[in-house]
Amino acid sequence: MSSDDLTRWSARELAANIRSRRVSPVEVLEAHLAVIARLNPSLNAIVTLATEEARAAARLAETAVMAGEALGPLHGLPVAIKDVTLTAGLRTTFGSPLFRDNVPAVDAEVVTRLRSAGAIVIGKTNTPEFAAGANTTNEVFGATRNPWNTALSPAGSSGGSAVAVASGMTPLAQGTDFGCSIRIPAAFCGIAGMRTTPGLIPNRPMHLPGDAGQVHGPLARDAEDAALLLDAMIGLDPLWPMSAAPPWSSARDAMRARSSLRGLRVAYISDMARIGVDVEIDAVCRKAVIDLSSAGVEVEELSFDASEGIGAYKILRGAWMVGQQLERVEHLDKLGANLAGNVRDGLKLSSLDIARAEHVRGRLVARFATELRRFDFLITPAAPVPPFPVEQNFPDTIGGRRLENYVDWIAPAFLVTMVGLPAGSVPAGKTANGLPVGLQIIGRRFAEPDIFALMKAVEQASAIGWPPLRQVIAPSDTRKDTAEPVSQKL
Repeated sequence: MSSDDLTRWSARELAANIRSRRVSPVEVLEAHLAVIARLNPSLNAIVTLATEEARAAARLAETAVMAGEALGPLHGLPVAIKDVTLTAGLRTTFGSPLFRDNVPAVDAEVVTRLRSAGAIVIGKTNTPEFAAGANTTNEVFGATRNPWNTALSPAGSSGGSAVAVASGMTPLAQGTDFGCSIRIPAAFCGIAGMRTTPGLIPNRPMHLPGDAGQVHGPLARDAEDAALLLDAMIGLDPLWPMSAAPPWSSARDAMRARSSLRGLRVAYISDMARIGVDVEIDAVCRKAVIDLSSAGVEVEELSFDASEGIGAYKILRGAWMVGQQLERVEHLDKLGANLAGNVRDGLKLSSLDIARAEHVRGRLVARFATELRRFDFLITPAAPVPPFPVEQNFPDTIGGRRLENYVDWIAPAFLVTMVGLPAGSVPAGKTANGLPVGLQIIGRRFAEPDIFALMKAVEQASAIGWPPLRQVIAPSDTRKDTAEPVSQKL
């Protein structure tokens, strides 16, 4: 069996075949390491590769299988971790030169849970500095490239995780999402991702324990694999104030238990941020939603204007950035321009600015709630534009209309963040030049299983296949850091 065979299996197929002893965790790991060796030099998705640690874990996982021990749901499966999430003994740089050689002593709680479920951490994935950006590039490792076209960006900030999954380097990856950081990279790379209900996955030990903005979430090649990964992440954490228990014990089981989508009511919203949307993106998304009617879903177009929240989000984002970077506010000159600019914006705010923004948030929460009483889901384009050149910091126009701010283009995603709702990103089809287009499916709190079920229906109707990986060639200047992405035992 070739390495490509194993790396084209779903995570659930790999897990089942490991349990049945048809394949071993060692074989699965080596297959994925081979793909990383072949593709990562050009795509630059994985920036720290835990080769020897992962091999040791795979051997232990194989011993457990052969001994007939109880196995976790992710037993023997490689999982990549975003480079802003702590991993004990494995370099975590936050994409910042200040932390180039940082090796944490402890795992983040989400990593502890993944390891407990049997996952094998294969490495860390690229991110903009402290995840502050929607293009995955930083001064330590350089730019990550889109596997559908290496001249283009995978977006950010979980761009490294999305590329690693889309290209077959790993079947599963963890990401974080504050503005768009799971949803738009998933859309640009043609995979499934989920911004989870705040509190569903503990954020310990991140700063701001009362924050409902940044969440952990899964990235996978399809909705059911994403649900499998999510199940290993969730659960009450008595040490985390925001921790919350869902009304279901398994997102995957609850997703599979839904036998029919008949009778669901969904609303398609073309441009809830009123920033414009690329004509081709809108056409692909609209068709994918209309096609759901063949499964018995009731589809309606909705004119819903949430643009009032754009200014308020920027204020709340600025305050959040100050809280995240409090230890470095006296040294902003050592941070990248994007991150430092966000912090400086936050430092200019008054308590009145923040209070007014919170009142806007309250109005938006009420308006989303009104529509989610009428409809089971609200569906929008995940991104209003197709993937843009990797050298470009952000898209500055949509349909010829110039945007005012570098985060404006992600407004359809960050407006969902503002109101604390879960949202899935799923491929809806491709543009005429073969680039993936994603749908954002927004649901009520803890609606993840039903969102996954609807994502699966979209996947079945609009399968886009794998990126053209044979076209991936290694440019000599992809990585800024000249060190090989080898196991870190610092």
